[in-house]
Order: sequence, then C-alpha cells, then structure tokens
Amino acid sequence: MNPFASRERGKGEVRTILPGFFNPPPPPPSLSAQAPGAPNVAHVPQRGRNRSTRAVSSSRPTMDATVDGRVPPDDPARTATSAPPNCPHRPQEPHHPQPHQQQWNLTTDNAHASLPGAIQRKSRSNDRSKERAEPGATLEPADHYGDDGGGPRGRGSSDKLVVHLIIGFRDICVFTLVLPLGTLFVCFVSAYVFQPEEIHETHCRVYNIIPSISAITGVSPQRYLWRVSIALHIGPRFIIAFVYRNWYRAMAAGLNDPARVSKACRMINIVYWLNLVEISALCGVTYISNKENYPLHEKVFIIFMTTSLSYMLATLKLLKILQPDGPQTPNEESSLRYKQAFFALSIASTVGLILFFLKHRFLCQDLAFSWFALCEYIVASANMGFHCTTMLDFPTEHFLIAKNAKQYKKQQTSLGWKVD
Repeated sequence: MNPFASRERGKGEVRTILPGFFNPPPPPPSLSAQAPGAPNVAHVPQRGRNRSTRAVSSSRPTMDATVDGRVPPDDPARTATSAPPNCPHRPQEPHHPQPHQQQWNLTTDNAHASLPGAIQRKSRSNDRSKERAEPGATLEPADHYGDDGGGPRGRGSSDKLVVHLIIGFRDICVFTLVLPLGTLFVCFVSAYVFQPEEIHETHCRVYNIIPSISAITGVSPQRYLWRVSIALHIGPRFIIAFVYRNWYRAMAAGLNDPARVSKACRMINIVYWLNLVEISALCGVTYISNKENYPLHEKVFIIFMTTSLSYMLATLKLLKILQPDGPQTPNEESSLRYKQAFFALSIASTVGLILFFLKHRFLCQDLAFSWFALCEYIVASANMGFHCTTMLDFPTEHFLIAKNAKQYKKQQTSLGWKVD
C-alpha cells in the first residue's frame, strides 16, 4: 500500500501516516519512530486536483518524527518499532507532476525543515499569507491619512516632518534677479521704440538720447508691468534679509572673542535694518511715479541710493569682523570678491550720477541727462549684482514649507529658521 499524507488547510501542518495503516489517529507526543536501519520517508501533498503523495528517501539511517514534524534527539532508551511484516517497503513508482505544478524547497523556519532530504510542495498563496502574518511586520496603506490631515498616519506621525513645498534658495535668487532685469529691458525697448517723445522730455528741453529708469517706467503701459515685477520681487527680498540675519548670527556664535561677538551683533542689526529700509524705498520709488509726484519721488530715490550704498559698506565691514582669517571656502572667497567689485562700481557710478544730475539741473547741458541715465542704469545693475551674491553664500540651501518644523526653529530668533 502506498503511504498517504494529509495537510490541514490554513494551518500549514503535515501529518505523517506510517505505511500499513490507513488514517490512524494522531500519535501521542511521545513519538512514533522508525527502525534504525529503515530510511526516513516524508510525505508531502501536491498542489492541484490530484493530491497524490510523494516519498523522498533520506540517506540518514535513523530519524524519529513527531506529529508536528519536529525531530527529537536520539534516545537509546527507546526502542524503535519496525514496520509490519505484511507491508514490506517497496520503492515508489516515479511520479510526474502536472505542468502547472511547481516544487518549492522549504526555506523558512517551518517545522518540517528538520526532516533532512525532504522536498515539500508549497503554495505561493501560503507563502504570501505567512509573510503578511510575520510578527513585527506591520504594513500601513500609503494613502491612509490621520485625522489631522498632515500626512500618513503611523508611529511618530505627530513629530514627523512633512514637507509640502521645497524650492532651492539659489532658484529664488535667480528669480529675484531675472524678473526686474528682464522687465527693465522690455520697458526700455518698448518705450524707446513707441514713446520716444514722452521719455526724453525734461524741464530743460535739451537733446537726450538715453532715457532714465524713472522715465521708461513712468509711462503707460510700462508702469504696470514694472510695478507687477517689483511686487513679485519684493517678497523674496524680505525672506533673503531674514535668512542673512540668522546666517550672520550663526557665524558670530562661532567667534571666541566676546568683544568681537558684541561688535558683530551690533553690525548684524545695522545691516538687517538697512536692508529692510532699502527694500521699502525701492517699493516707494516704484509706486510713486515722477510724473505723478516728482518731489516725493526724488526724496524716496535719494533714500534708496543712500541706504543701498550704506548696506553694501556695512555688509563688507561685517564680513571682515565675522571672518578674521579671511574666507574659508572658494564660494566665500568669490562672494566677497564680487561684493567688493560691485560696491566699488556703485560708488563710482553714484559719483557720476550726482555730477551729471547737477549739470542737467542747474546748467541744462546737452546730453547731461543721458549721462545721468547711463550712471543710473549702472547703479541699478551693480545693486542687483551685489544682492545676487546670495547664490554663492547659499549654494545648497532650500526654502521649505513643512509641517512639524518647530523643532528646527531657533528659540532666540523670530521669523528665522535654523541654519547650520
């Protein structure tokens, strides 16, 4: 009689049936053993409709198997029972599995892995169900969100940093440069081509070839385009001012000299407020046109020029205090060199701007206003270049909008984020 084996569905437990008995009750935990010289036989059910059995002989001479498939150690005190004489061991006929059947070696920590030489057939669905049921493996759906709506719910979700937006700080700096510079170029070309009489008109009625920035941005429709670009430009400028203040404070915290630290903190506040006043003056000179209110426009422009040059000078002085040994990285060295060059260019252009403005205002010389306008363009370009050295100061930083970011906020600063 061929041996049979049965498996209880869902439990993954194999019951071995000894040859010569048909479905006997499960043996007691003590054990049912084989003869010392008889080969071990492990019976495994197959997938598919034909649930026949297959016996695989082991080369190990003796082995006892319990009902749950585990192999106890050899006990010489126990005597193994041999198979009945009326049922001699006969070799199994070769079995050819169906094409859709596959053999799976038992590689997990199943109880039947202790049967040497045993080849078992295992269902893929059983493998997957056991993997899902492994202790300690908790899988949560990625699209399941907590009640607070802040992100996927799970362990530690209340303290997890959830990023909603991330923008490179270098990209923000490029945007703040390209937007006003490109808008200024469009306003110049369009006004010079389509409205030459309006932009060249002055109180002296003299010949000019280069219009001023106030002239090309004071006519319609260029004034609307310029105001929109400055409105988009101002927001990132304020953010950059806050970031610079915290960056300078982090650098001052690394100084060892208390006197130098105190001096650096005073300069940091001066630089910070000069930057804010400069940005506010830029707003005023943009939205108060020279054609609408020339006296107020002129005064706001003077404030802008004064605070702009003062901010550049104070920044260079502050960097000298914070870096007593000079720049430490190539980016810092390039940034300092460009700042010094743009500041020198701004000083020279401002001197020429004042000189030619006085010639135009009091002497009404030809082309004096054109030279004044040229110096004004150079001053504006140098100012943009000085502020764009931010790309060298923060080459890898990013601007984040995130949830649970309080832990990264400095305790001693307001409107400032931790910069390491």
